[in-house]
Amino acid sequence: MSAAPDRSTKPMTEPTPPFRTGAQLGLMSCHHCGTVWEGAEEGEHCARCSTLLHTRRPDSFNRTWAFLIAAAILYLPANMLPVMITKSLFGTQQDTILSGVIYFWVSGAYGLAALIFIASFLVPLFKLTALTLLNFMAQRGSDWRQLERAKLYRILEVIGRWSMLDVFVVALLAGLVRIHGFAEITAGVGIAAFGAVVVLTMLASLSFDPRLTWDTRAAKGKKQPDGTKRGERVV
Repeated sequence: MSAAPDRSTKPMTEPTPPFRTGAQLGLMSCHHCGTVWEGAEEGEHCARCSTLLHTRRPDSFNRTWAFLIAAAILYLPANMLPVMITKSLFGTQQDTILSGVIYFWVSGAYGLAALIFIASFLVPLFKLTALTLLNFMAQRGSDWRQLERAKLYRILEVIGRWSMLDVFVVALLAGLVRIHGFAEITAGVGIAAFGAVVVLTMLASLSFDPRLTWDTRAAKGKKQPDGTKRGERVV
């Protein structure tokens, strides 16, 4: 096999034609080092880093669905069970994510309340919904808004790390507030469920192969070994 040559594109004045995928052109990229090879076989070793080559990530759909279903199951207890337990001279108080948001909002800390609500409630829900949509549409081989779906995946990759904000806050407070007999903060069961949701959505995002977005039913029926037709773009 040989490294794929550069394929320069020229400005087009005609209407944008259907996309051609690298797989249709006999190109295969290494998931580890990123080298693109031409004429490589499925399961062959990369000549640069010896990683097994695959046109698409093996069993991507099933792995993504498994992580998404597990994350969806844990999403409810993550928001309903207490994430932080505060013990003081005035008694014991158990706070969930939403009760913490309400407390900060009533206290006048609107910015902090909005930050926790977005990072700890909306972002995980958005990731679950978006990944479900991406995986479902890719599995159907749909050509609906492919470019927008590809951009949506990039957005998920950027915002995913901010979901751990509540976990960091509870861990910090539990380590700092340890005055026996006066005040003590411990992590609740909900924080474990919440952390599991974040990790599972991250694994689902890693398991999903964004290149599957371009594998439409129409594109699969146009596989030709003779390179790109005139006026078609390579993705």
